[in-house]
Amino acid sequence: MNAQYEAIGKGFVQQYYMLFDDPAQRPNLINMYNTETSFMTFEGLQLQGAMKIMEKLTSLSFQKINRIITAIDSQPMFDGGVLINVLGRLQADEDPPHAFSQTFVLKPMGNSYFCQHDIFRLGIHDTA
Repeated sequence: MNAQYEAIGKGFVQQYYMLFDDPAQRPNLINMYNTETSFMTFEGLQLQGAMKIMEKLTSLSFQKINRIITAIDSQPMFDGGVLINVLGRLQADEDPPHAFSQTFVLKPMGNSYFCQHDIFRLGIHDTA
């Protein structure tokens, strides 16, 4: 297990959201995913592979994100990977702010990591 899992988790989250939150930088997120073996579930929509994931991320139309990270919880995995759960709040453009949760599984690849699993959900409860 990687003893640096907390630092790896926090560093990954900082870098990920720095790229994601800037529409001009968002296409660079492709480097964080594996061409074939990365999976993303975005609000229930399942995608596999870096190209499909990036098609979704670059199709998002908002230009401005105001994000507050409440907590980053990381755990080491027995294969050297890192499990990360992020809790926070975000506001896209002029929409009202919403709570969100995002979970990442990082897998080791050489001297770095790639995001093998990514699950994103807004904290909106439709109880009607």
